[in-house]
Amino acid sequence: MITSLLVANRGEVALRIMRTAKAQGIATVAVYTDADQDSPHRHFADRAVNIGEGPAGESYLSIETILRAARESGADAIHPGYGFLSERADFAEAVAATGLTFVGPPAKAIDAMGNKAAAKRLMLAANVPCVPGYEGEDQSDARFIEAAADIGFPVMVKAAAGGGGRGMRLVHDPADLPEALTLARDEARNAFGSDELILEKAVIRPRHVEVQVFADSQGNTIHLGERDCSVQRRHQKVVEEAPCPIMTPELRARMGEAAVNAARAVDYVGAGTVEFLLDESGAFYFLEMNTRLQVEHPVTELITGLDLVALQLDVAAGKPLPLTQDDVRLTGHAIEVRLYAEDPANDFLPAAGTVDVWREGAGPGVRIDGGINQGQTISPFYDPMVAKVMAHGPDRESARKRLVDGLRDTALFGPSNNRDFLIAVLSDDTFAAGEATTAFLDEVALDEGYRRGPTPEQLALAAVLDIDRSARAAVAANGYLNDELLGWSSTGVARSHHGFDLGEEPVWVQVETHNDGRRVATCGDVSVVITEDACQYRLDGEIQDIRYFNANEDRLWLCLGNKSLSLPRLKASSRWRRGTLCSCSRP
Repeated sequence: MITSLLVANRGEVALRIMRTAKAQGIATVAVYTDADQDSPHRHFADRAVNIGEGPAGESYLSIETILRAARESGADAIHPGYGFLSERADFAEAVAATGLTFVGPPAKAIDAMGNKAAAKRLMLAANVPCVPGYEGEDQSDARFIEAAADIGFPVMVKAAAGGGGRGMRLVHDPADLPEALTLARDEARNAFGSDELILEKAVIRPRHVEVQVFADSQGNTIHLGERDCSVQRRHQKVVEEAPCPIMTPELRARMGEAAVNAARAVDYVGAGTVEFLLDESGAFYFLEMNTRLQVEHPVTELITGLDLVALQLDVAAGKPLPLTQDDVRLTGHAIEVRLYAEDPANDFLPAAGTVDVWREGAGPGVRIDGGINQGQTISPFYDPMVAKVMAHGPDRESARKRLVDGLRDTALFGPSNNRDFLIAVLSDDTFAAGEATTAFLDEVALDEGYRRGPTPEQLALAAVLDIDRSARAAVAANGYLNDELLGWSSTGVARSHHGFDLGEEPVWVQVETHNDGRRVATCGDVSVVITEDACQYRLDGEIQDIRYFNANEDRLWLCLGNKSLSLPRLKASSRWRRGTLCSCSRP
């Protein structure tokens, strides 16, 4: 039995694993760094062990450091989560050598699937469909050029030891292949310590479909259906859903059988994912096997009703799987997106800083696996994913709408983040129709609202919301309102000015509050009428979807429809110039 589980990870995945462990009566141990001292996973665990200052190489990626923490805490099992050491065969081997239980596959299975070239040779021997390519030991440019001519262009150059798009190059022209080989080798060597490459025929505009497999130590292996992970940016998944929108029972049976055969070929035990490329004709090809729990595992949980971490813990403890293939039922549809601290307006570069506001959205079918707290500092040392937002519904369209609604209801301010970008992806007609392939983000022109700054109309509404917030604060503090806050004036109109620091030139909004409750807000040459009816704000008669609004003396935070706005404010005593043009963006 597992009595005390150390989770060798951080953030949302550490919390997610510990919740299930605690529900099973297992004590939990967190590891954390100085950079993660305020992280929720540290405080949620029954015990926490500090493993260093911050850099991952000296903490979460140090096998000896993790094992020392396990010894100090008295843990008898280690769950690696995903990322970090989760697919390191030497880590699984070291855990087993110390007499601890590794909640994951055997080291030999990790090793077998850890190298793309070796894994592909295994899959070919197991009759698992593979993309035509070259995975030989001769790594000379001449051999790759010869192989590419036989395969036919376009081809994909891939790092044999890697993943996540690193060491990968798409080559359309034979003349570009030598340079692509050089660049891929350099990137692979820096990222994975190995410059071994493979070559594959490029499958143009495929879907990326993966199958969740599970195996126990008694020889039982099943699959739990598939997930479509086609929406990707730089080979990194953005949206995952289950089931695949174009899946048929016959295709699912064939892909599921291939995935089970792949797992059996390496004597797999535990949770794993076999990834395929699915082309427009319905043919599919083995891509790789992830020998760990996947980031997107919750969508499988939502449609199967199973707790995949609970199954992992049971299998690691030597128990047989509690279900057979015939027991697996898929109900409804689920979609997940990854919420990152990154700047979509600056080429999606990772962002760091203090979380000023964090509010998890809610709604029917919405689930959020978060890993941050308000006031916490997002460190530059680790992966920028801070939460996963997902929704389940009776069908794909209801799941999509619920997820959009859940994102609109989610407020994250401080570091730049991709919330608005995710809403734009989910709201796109091509995605809504279930037609997205791996080329989606390269070929589809999304609504660019997520890149632009605030419009004059949005600033006008923000100013009015700030007036009302101040009025409520005054009532709470003093039990009365002054004339300006109340909006009443003996002249019939009360005027106030609200400034926002949006760049070189301050932007000012003038708000005229009339005694009948109307507010006329003017920003530059744009004037709008804002009214309030039954707690609903209307801008020129149109109801505004305001999910979050708050402020301090320095900044306003507003979630307005699909847009998140963090507005640095200027005091009324600051420079006010009538006629200052509004320099904010317009669609």
